[in-house]
Amino acid sequence: MLIKNSKNKNKISFTLLRIVWKLFEIDKKTRNYGTDEPLFEAEIHMIKSIKENEGIHVTGLADLLEVTKGAVSQIVMRLEKKGMVVKDKDDSNQSKLVLKLTPKGETAYVNHEKLHQEFDDLIREILKEASPEHIAFLTDFLDLLDNRIDDYEKGKSE
Repeated sequence: MLIKNSKNKNKISFTLLRIVWKLFEIDKKTRNYGTDEPLFEAEIHMIKSIKENEGIHVTGLADLLEVTKGAVSQIVMRLEKKGMVVKDKDDSNQSKLVLKLTPKGETAYVNHEKLHQEFDDLIREILKEASPEHIAFLTDFLDLLDNRIDDYEKGKSE
């Protein structure tokens, strides 16, 4: 289907912005993820990073997430208080502490992954009857949009 006039072009951009806003609102919601503790967006993403980088320490986590060590330390302290994370001595360097998930942290991680899987299933359901060409177009469009937004942001910061 070709875009024939500027009204349709605007409709697509406004629809896309509305969808992005909905996704943002969903992602920033505080959830328990199957535990007795509410977790904020930054906390669950910290749990995910710790789980997917077994044996990581605060400095490594800060480098990975491109944030300060202080920011990581603050979130890790909150996660320790919530019983999600523990610090253990690094077997290869006793002067360093590595971060590990507790069973409660593992539960939160698994349920967070389930939430993402549900979203993936939603997308798959919507696209189940789309042709390979349509899926390729959509994929290319989203990749191009992602790159153009990155370029736009780089231009704004210079």
